[in-house]
Amino acid sequence: MGSALDGIRQTARGRRGAKFAGLLHHIYAVERLRAAYLAVQRDAAAGVDGQTWGGYGQALEENLLDLSDRLARGGYRPQPVKRVYIDKTDGSKRPLGVPALEDKIVQRATVEVLNAIYEQDFLGFSYGFRPGKSAHNALDAVAVGVWSKRVNWILDADISKFFDTIEHDWLIKFIEHRVADARVVRLIKKWLYAGVLEEGRLTHSELGTVQGGSISPLLANIYLHYAFDLWVEQWRGRHARGDVIVVRYADDWVAGFQYRDDAERFERAVAQRLGQFGLKLHPEKTRLIEFGRYARESRRRRGQSKPDTFDFLGFTHCCGKTRKGKFMVLRITSGKRLRAKLLAVKTELRRRMHQPIAEQGQYLRAVVAGHGRYFAVPCNGARVQAFRFQVGRLWHRTLCRRSQTKHLPWKRMHKIVAHWLPSPRICHPYPNQRLIVTTQGRSRMR
Repeated sequence: MGSALDGIRQTARGRRGAKFAGLLHHIYAVERLRAAYLAVQRDAAAGVDGQTWGGYGQALEENLLDLSDRLARGGYRPQPVKRVYIDKTDGSKRPLGVPALEDKIVQRATVEVLNAIYEQDFLGFSYGFRPGKSAHNALDAVAVGVWSKRVNWILDADISKFFDTIEHDWLIKFIEHRVADARVVRLIKKWLYAGVLEEGRLTHSELGTVQGGSISPLLANIYLHYAFDLWVEQWRGRHARGDVIVVRYADDWVAGFQYRDDAERFERAVAQRLGQFGLKLHPEKTRLIEFGRYARESRRRRGQSKPDTFDFLGFTHCCGKTRKGKFMVLRITSGKRLRAKLLAVKTELRRRMHQPIAEQGQYLRAVVAGHGRYFAVPCNGARVQAFRFQVGRLWHRTLCRRSQTKHLPWKRMHKIVAHWLPSPRICHPYPNQRLIVTTQGRSRMR
């Protein structure tokens, strides 16, 4: 399957203006559909069809052959997406969509084929939902960019309700820049117009792409590649007086500037640019702050307090110093993210209150370990340790509430915590040691 896409990759890399026809047969190949099925999360919630991963797999080959045939002759019809909601750190709800199982399979196969084209086009400062890139790569790029470039101002920005405001007409135009196979374009349109089923009511919209589907992150990156990324590259080369760095992860992005007037002009220009495609910056989550190696001294001379901080991908970024007194970007767990996770643990412990300690311990061990795998970056050990301590405290409170007559002494609780909750350890290297990113520009932030 990989060799079948090698020619597409080479052509896309060598011919930037090439359009690709004859893509659908790569998607409906049974081998690719089978690999997509095996990549689907096995315990994921079922969509409107009620089909589970295990149930579909009982007659896997027959089902895949039937699915391949329907795709080849145009008989495939996606089903509406089931709407669910998850809590956000600010207390609001984030809408997510749960596609039907066959839709998940076809979307994964389509993403693999289209990635062969678009991974040759996407710029180096785009990190969200791309093969071989992660949130930590984006975090490293921000830290190294601020440290290595002459950055004195940070524009911390967020696109308001991005996934809900993508304009379908623009998205299809962007896709047709590279995809000339009308059947693949028609397939994407079917997913966009399949609708959302919520509480028995089916709704359709001319805007947005449902979060939760495998195809949505790729469509979002395509949209922002043309609406934002390429424009940023041009603006930086034509209008910036000093150094400029940009790091984008999906709809969250950070830009750093050497001069304040560059930052202010960029903020006005990018708001106008995004408005042309139905997007706008979030007024409360977009702000310009003084930040960088000279920010602390500059603010001190003006009689101002220490530099502001900004949040990006769950971390609060601060102007810090090494033990030798040199400037560094200090990254600590965001307070909002920490409180939200502890609240979720508290709620779940109430539900598990009367489970055996071993079952509770297995759940909390996974929570603490998962938290550490993401947040255990250099110089954030204290926050990671604090999270483990607070989880242990919540667990102790839950165990004490199981009985009105007996109290669990802390001496015994410490042994339980030591047995079940893994001790935190820094599991990520320093940003400049790991920042190995394949880009098409001249620097790791371009």
